[in-house]
Amino acid sequence: MNSCVILENIRSLHNVGSLLRTADGAGWDKIYLCGYTGCPPDRRIEKVSLGAEEFITWEHAESAGEVCKKLKKEGFEILALEQTASAENIFEAKFPAKKRALVLGNEVEGISPEVLALADRHLEIPMHGQKSSLNVSVAGGVAMYRVNEQLSINNEQ
Repeated sequence: MNSCVILENIRSLHNVGSLLRTADGAGWDKIYLCGYTGCPPDRRIEKVSLGAEEFITWEHAESAGEVCKKLKKEGFEILALEQTASAENIFEAKFPAKKRALVLGNEVEGISPEVLALADRHLEIPMHGQKSSLNVSVAGGVAMYRVNEQLSINNEQ
């Protein structure tokens, strides 16, 4: 496993379904569904995932922080998608690490302070309109394709 997505306390089961489907389509290896993030089987997840939960490995974990600690010990770079003072523009950032975990947080509160502190890097998608954020499943899709794009290129070389 070289790439995984960590969902921390995602409220909407439709967002969970969308993120499962997107992770499968973008070539990620696994999704951790953490905290109160909903898990399959659930008709609301399946309505949007269109069965992707059958193709991508997923696992429920109580704590996103504990998952991050475990993955760091296994050599993963932890990437938090969050608007912070130290966040890098995701379109300008380089991703040389072969093993990476992308963290996506709660739709309203974002990623918890504990997980942000564990992250190796913070990434943000630049916003140009009146709203300062995207829906988590949309933001997750942008990030999954952008980050894994370089992983695919690195693996071909």
